[in-house]
Amino acid sequence: MTAENIDRLTRLEILVTEQEKTIDELSGQLAEQWKTIEAMRRKLDALTDRFLMLEEQSADDIPVTKPPHY
Repeated sequence: MTAENIDRLTRLEILVTEQEKTIDELSGQLAEQWKTIEAMRRKLDALTDRFLMLEEQSADDIPVTKPPHY
């Protein structure tokens, strides 16, 4: 191998190493974001259930009637 090829190979190895590090960092961030999304989804489901339950409880108290001008 010539010195030029060795330099080129070294630059490529450095580039691959840097890209591998970046991919690992992005993978970690993605995993953290997924955990956050799942937690938010569980909270949203709980709030939706609670809202529907409260809506059912309050629906019986308010009679639905036509306004006088009908």
